[in-house]
Amino acid sequence: MRKIISATFISLDGVMQAPGGPQEDPVGGFKFGGWTFHYFDEAGGAAMDELFSKPFALLLGRRTYDIFAAYWPYQKDPIADAFNPATKYVATHRPDTLTWQNTQSLGPDIVAALRRLKQEDGPDLLIQGSGNLIQTLLANGLIDEIRLMVFPLLLGKGKRLFGDSAIPAAFKLIKSQATGTGVIMATYERAGEVKVGSFVTGEPSEAELERRRNWK
Repeated sequence: MRKIISATFISLDGVMQAPGGPQEDPVGGFKFGGWTFHYFDEAGGAAMDELFSKPFALLLGRRTYDIFAAYWPYQKDPIADAFNPATKYVATHRPDTLTWQNTQSLGPDIVAALRRLKQEDGPDLLIQGSGNLIQTLLANGLIDEIRLMVFPLLLGKGKRLFGDSAIPAAFKLIKSQATGTGVIMATYERAGEVKVGSFVTGEPSEAELERRRNWK
């Protein structure tokens, strides 16, 4: 069974928009494109090398596909060497415009297509960027592993990784590391349902009961 892995750069306030450069995604007037650049060091580079060292297929939303397809086929570096031959599965309403090699559309029912792909033999499905697609996958409980690189800055407005539509789920931290520039790298895998409890002891006071009534 194949896993769906979301690997994402985010700010402390959860923004994931345009980490790579000023012209990457200025939609909505976003002014901080390229915000990861000055934080990458040897440890961050090694983490990226490790991410792309195993066989994978790319799972992309249409916007991220367009960004990648206009860039990676024209580069000669280790990431291009991994991305270009990899199979690319794309969520799109315009399948006839997919021109990057080894690319195929997920079709009209993205969720059904991914449930089917997960059951097949093959490399894991690696999401890069693709915020809208991630929201769909979280809303359907389809992401098995979340890899975050959390950068020490606040960006304010911008596209965020987590919205309000995710199916509640617990995750387990399986790996973490901090770089010399303050980036926290953490890998989480799905770990069942959310469990709740309470630190409250004894019977609630009248004041507490009143608060509960007022907050319903």
